[in-house]
Amino acid sequence: MTGKRVVKTEQAPPAIGPYSQAIAANGLVLTAGQIPLDPRTGQLVPGDIRVQTKRVLDNLKAVLEAAGSSMDKVVKTTVFLRDLNDFGAMNEVYGEYFRENPPARSTVQAAKLPRDAAVEIEAMALA
Repeated sequence: MTGKRVVKTEQAPPAIGPYSQAIAANGLVLTAGQIPLDPRTGQLVPGDIRVQTKRVLDNLKAVLEAAGSSMDKVVKTTVFLRDLNDFGAMNEVYGEYFRENPPARSTVQAAKLPRDAAVEIEAMALA
């Protein structure tokens, strides 16, 4: 076992609780769920599910890069949607980030997400 390393970057919103943006351990990077917060302001980005999904994936990309990984090394994601009717629009944006060899994915509807976000995504990636 190689231990664990806390991943932190100012290019993504800071954790809003007692958790890390990501942990790198044993050749994997496990991210916390990212919501559509602007890393500069800490505020939820205004806009529809497409705008929010793009911000979430940009935040996720920044965290992965800070860990020495990348979007093309993601092996599994979990998507939490406030409204499963937003699946199609979220999926269009998601597909722009994972064009080739997309990761395994689970998508669930959540009763409520932090800060009333419309979407939250977490990932597991190779380091």
